[in-house]
Amino acid sequence: MTTPRRSAPTSVNVPAGHDLVTIADRPELRHPLGTLNVSAWPEFMLHDPVANTLWDRLFDDFADLQMTLIDPSGEPVAGLNSAPLAWDGTDDGLPGGWDDQFTRSVEDVRAGHPRDTLGALQIVVRADRQGTGLAGVMLGAMRAAASERGLGALIACVRPTEKERYPLIPIERYATWTRADGLPFDPWIRLHVRLGGRVVRSSPASMRIEGTLAEWRDWTGLSFPESGSYLPAGAAAPVEIDADADRGVYLDPNVWIVHELGGGATSTGR
Repeated sequence: MTTPRRSAPTSVNVPAGHDLVTIADRPELRHPLGTLNVSAWPEFMLHDPVANTLWDRLFDDFADLQMTLIDPSGEPVAGLNSAPLAWDGTDDGLPGGWDDQFTRSVEDVRAGHPRDTLGALQIVVRADRQGTGLAGVMLGAMRAAASERGLGALIACVRPTEKERYPLIPIERYATWTRADGLPFDPWIRLHVRLGGRVVRSSPASMRIEGTLAEWRDWTGLSFPESGSYLPAGAAAPVEIDADADRGVYLDPNVWIVHELGGGATSTGR
């Protein structure tokens, strides 16, 4: 079924002189947005097989749900990626993690299932504009896009921004940390909560990245001379190296957050 392209939500307050646009409306921005996305992550995070297999589907099937914020010079300063999926509305019915959520979105399209929920995949902000409120602008754009499509919720398996500073703390404990004011300790979780999100549970194996020792050496610059647990820069949990098997496995720990939007209608569109 072909659905009409949609422009970016108009209800989002963007900084003066900036424009929020979708890749459906501005397909030439796909590659600049991709460059921005890649710049936000340590190298090993770019080798998740689910993301690498399915990423192009975002632009084939959901181009109007991939957005970028353009500054007055025409350069992308923030971006978001998302895809709809079917969700039964229960906490137990949430996907297993980020990989599972993305897989379910693509499978729902292939099967023609009605999609009633928007799944957040990522929000990135250019390094020199971080801390200026743009992450909140883009999260607001996701919420608005879901509401405009009559979707009942936005779900996000988020990677806490400061978890890499505490990689040995289990995500189940880290997700419960709070500040003196009672708000979540982690800035990214805290922003979601401030904008109406509800923390549901942790997902300790949200993404799985696996490779040979040579690949891990190339991705991280570490030598891995023996089997054990290692902490490359940017890792939110240890990488487990098995030298005898020539394998390294990293499980990225995330936290499930649900934004109930009150739409409740199912939609077969983007």
